[in-house]
Amino acid sequence: MAKQTNQSKQHEVDVKVHNFCGKAKIFFLITLALVVISLLSTFTGVDVALEFKGGTIITYSYTGDIDERTIESELSSLIGSSVTAQVGDSLNSDAKTLSLSFSSNEGLTIERQAEVSDKIQELYPDSDIDILDSNDVDARAGGEFFAKCIVAAVFAALILIVYIALRFKQISGWSAGVCAVLGLIVTLIVTYGGVVLSGFKIDSNFMAVILTLLGYAINDTIVIYDRIRENQTLMPGTTIEELVNISSSQSLRRSLRTSITTFAAMLIVTIVSLIMGLDSILSFAIPMMVGIVMGTFNSLCFVPSLWVWWQKKRGVETLKPIKKKKATV
Repeated sequence: MAKQTNQSKQHEVDVKVHNFCGKAKIFFLITLALVVISLLSTFTGVDVALEFKGGTIITYSYTGDIDERTIESELSSLIGSSVTAQVGDSLNSDAKTLSLSFSSNEGLTIERQAEVSDKIQELYPDSDIDILDSNDVDARAGGEFFAKCIVAAVFAALILIVYIALRFKQISGWSAGVCAVLGLIVTLIVTYGGVVLSGFKIDSNFMAVILTLLGYAINDTIVIYDRIRENQTLMPGTTIEELVNISSSQSLRRSLRTSITTFAAMLIVTIVSLIMGLDSILSFAIPMMVGIVMGTFNSLCFVPSLWVWWQKKRGVETLKPIKKKKATV
């Protein structure tokens, strides 16, 4: 009789039901391993952008060819701190531009800047080196921007918990909201690890990725919760594990299509950026791809399994069907 009931449910949903909850331990271990690796990546060295830690930016015009790596190596030895060199084209003339970023809490003194200019002249005497601009970057401005982004992220997380708690109160909304936000936090941590291990800087692009994922990575979880709420009424008496397995399976194709489409778009952007040498775009596209993959995994595998575990800890085996309101005449 039980077998017959399961077959009828399988026919009702008209989709192959995958046993997501049966693999919960595997999903938890994968998530834990990725979080630990991402956090440990901090000890490999985090490259924080100049805008967050302060320093000096000097821009030169030049002609001919200049090797950024040679300049970075020579000036790092001269100054005693890391130097980033970036070349570009001048908008006002046929000359090219060389932008040098020096990390320093107090900036470079006039004497130090003169030493830098003399060293570049010595390395490339025939390149018509001419200083265009010199600016000190205050770390406090970057710190304030970083703090505001963190506040925005925390506020968004709290709003999400309240929103999910109210919208899905029929399926124990507060626990659903907390599980969704925990999955979102895991996505952001793994994205951070991907940025560090890829050698990208923690800069405004990284903060843009984080704020984008705050809205994007939660969508699939909301869809699955909505399916659970619908099936709660359509399949009364179904165990909570089977209810989640059916709901996740129904959302699987849609979630994968959405994620693959977005991932493909970011992949195309990455390929074009590699060809054109646009490092600034790479530092957004690649972390976004990491976040998309991790967000999809969390929405389909980690968050629903975590929610089921939470409900079972509370002694909930089945969800009560939602009572339909009587029509008024």
